[in-house]
Order: sequence, then C-alpha cells, then structure tokens
Amino acid sequence: MAETSSTIELREEMRGPVMWLTIDREERRNAINAAVLARLSDALARANADAAVRAVVITGTGTRAFCAGADLQSGTAFKFDYAEPYQGFANLFRQARQSTVPLIARVNGACMAGGMGIMAMCDMAVASSSAVFGLPEVKVGLFPAQVLSVLDGLLPRRVLTEMCITGEPITAAQALEHGLINRTSDDVDESVDWLLGRMLDKSPAAIRRGLYTMKKIEAMAFEESMAFTESQIGLFALTEDAAEGQLAFREKRKPHWSGR
Repeated sequence: MAETSSTIELREEMRGPVMWLTIDREERRNAINAAVLARLSDALARANADAAVRAVVITGTGTRAFCAGADLQSGTAFKFDYAEPYQGFANLFRQARQSTVPLIARVNGACMAGGMGIMAMCDMAVASSSAVFGLPEVKVGLFPAQVLSVLDGLLPRRVLTEMCITGEPITAAQALEHGLINRTSDDVDESVDWLLGRMLDKSPAAIRRGLYTMKKIEAMAFEESMAFTESQIGLFALTEDAAEGQLAFREKRKPHWSGR
C-alpha cells in the first residue's frame, strides 16, 4: 500500500500502521455523496485485507463538521434504484460490522444525521469538546431510519427517541455521559493518540479475532453466545501471539507480536 494517497472528496493517508480517512468536502460540511460512500467502502475493504493496517481513523476536514449527513444540496440524496434491495449507505454499515480492523471516529465538529451513522458504525469514537451530535431528519420531513441500526444500543432508548422525534442535538459532554463516545477533549487528536497508544502495542491477532467474536455474539441469544465463545477461546490460545504473550509474561519482557 502506498504511504500516502489522495482521492477527490476522500483523503487517504497511512500514518505508520494506521489508515486515516478524511472526508474532504468542507464547503458542504463534509456531507456524504455517492463518491464518498464508494471510496470509504473501498478503503475499508483494503484495510481489512492488509494485516499491516492496525486501525482506521475516520474524520472530516476542518473544525466545523465531522459529517453533516447526506448532501441535501444535490436533490438526489434519497433517490435510489428501488429494484436494488441493498443500498450504498446500508452496505457501508454492513461492511463496518464485519470489519476486524478497529474503526475509530475522530469527531472534530458537528456530527449530524448520516454522520451519526458513520460515527456509530465505528468501534470507538472520540470528540472535540465543541462537537455536537444530532438527528435532525424530521426537520426536513425524513427520519433517521438506516442509522437506527447502528445507533440502537449505543444510546438509552428514551434519549434516542427524543433525538429522533425532536431533531434537537446533544453536546459532546452529554454524548460522553450517555456512552455514545469514549472520550472528549479540547484537543481531539490527543484523545485519538491516547487510544492508539494503548492499542497498537497489543496483540494484532487477539484484537482482530476479538472484534470478530464481539460482533458475532451481538445478535445471539445467551446460550448460543456461550457455545460460540467457549469454542473461540480455544482458537485464541492456538495463535502465535498467544504463545508469545504468555512466554513474555513469564520472562518478564515485552512481547514481540507476529500478528498470527
């Protein structure tokens, strides 16, 4: 993979083992269009196919907006081929659910509508203390339908209902209180660095298979989940990283991960 590459409306950059994806539509408050969706999907596919990629950070250009949702200025944001049962935005959420590379949302400003979906599909999220989070679709005669599938479970039911039917936003401090984000700070990059610094020195194999396990059991009943996880722990123990990690513990040294 090239060290640095640029695409129209979505900038891609490798910073060591971390892929940074930046929606570059500042004049549209980083609103999503078909090109951005396609390029996000392509980048996530490549990240998951490359064992050297340890994490993906998704953010927006500037400080005003992380992502304002669908680009309503186009007038075609919700026009689809209705004969096609799977749509681009929903497919991106499906892809994120299958990702075994950790996805981190860097919320640098307003996170609205479909932007809430991009944030919620990520495994972790950090935000600027000035960021706001909202689902304003009812203000234009719509409803945040697709994003409910990734927001459900991240917010308390009554909070989510209020946001959906009033369209009123919440602050970063409220988002943290409700468990929507992991951290908030005046310096959002400090929070990103804090997360990455505590993740990149851990076992790549454990993290990838661990995310796979966590995502698989989300829709399982308890007994099905227990049967699945009791088989998974045996597979964790068979990895080279598990052997190295336990040896390093006994030898009182830092482990040297192979990612296998």
